Amino acid sequence: MNATVEQLAPVEQQATSGWVVAALYQFKEVQDPSDLQQRLLDLVKTINLCGTLIVAGEGINGTVAGDRQAIDIIHQFLLAEGFNAMEYKESHSDDKPFRKMKIKLKSEIVTLGVEVKPRDLVGHYLDPKEWNELIARDDVILIDTRNDYEYKAGTFKGAIDPKTETFREFPEYVKQNLEQHKDKKIAMFCTGGIRCEKSTSLLLQEGFNEVYHLKGGILKYLEETPAEESMWEGECFVFDGRTAVTHGVEEGLNTKCHACGWPLLPEEVELTSYEHGVSCKYCIDKTSEKQKAGFRMRQSQIVAAKRKRL
Repeated sequence: MNATVEQLAPVEQQATSGWVVAALYQFKEVQDPSDLQQRLLDLVKTINLCGTLIVAGEGINGTVAGDRQAIDIIHQFLLAEGFNAMEYKESHSDDKPFRKMKIKLKSEIVTLGVEVKPRDLVGHYLDPKEWNELIARDDVILIDTRNDYEYKAGTFKGAIDPKTETFREFPEYVKQNLEQHKDKKIAMFCTGGIRCEKSTSLLLQEGFNEVYHLKGGILKYLEETPAEESMWEGECFVFDGRTAVTHGVEEGLNTKCHACGWPLLPEEVELTSYEHGVSCKYCIDKTSEKQKAGFRMRQSQIVAAKRKRL
């Protein structure tokens, strides 16, 4: 099976109010990723789940949503498959956060594009309290390993934005900007922790001495850290219908431009540059009138499809 194969399972309407959202990953050798993908597909056809799971030879990664029973079933299935050291976090969404259930087969569960060994070599894990103490120091370089549009929604105070559009660009950022800082303390963070497993492994592989990362990522930090003790500023971009979350992993105020994917604050939606599904202040000058016409057509089709379902 091709390394980027994607299979879909139908998702029925949620019967109860609210959705349990589970974000999970584990680096673990998977002998037959294609077989695991198929067995997962068979399972999710029988339960009410939506979201995405990525399976690769190096492990599993993804976010799924469903009712309590469905989440418990998929969780127990993965534990039985030997994923008993998963980084696993739950939150809630009032609305359905994903349109479909996807089981993807890829060469990496998070794509860095450079071979690293996160099962064998990773940075020092820090819990939220230890993290606050570290990043308050003047001798620490704090790096947000996420993409530019994620950084825009919110980040830790004083964090550097590498201005990457994809995680694949991060190794080049390290090469161009960090090589001279191998003797410094480097602290890195990401949404759920998985990108930092690879980014810290990369830096250690490249000869950096002191590399730290936030265990469980921003989501765990927001779950465990009271707002009055937090060093987080803004909201945390998430890859589901909520757009962003804040302390307590509650849904935030940001919405998403469906033309470019950038998060937008309420006041940015009020600007004349914003047209739902067509443009915002960040992309209005980057698309042609022909493209905008296509976006309008797509948006009208989405609205028509929603009306049919009512």
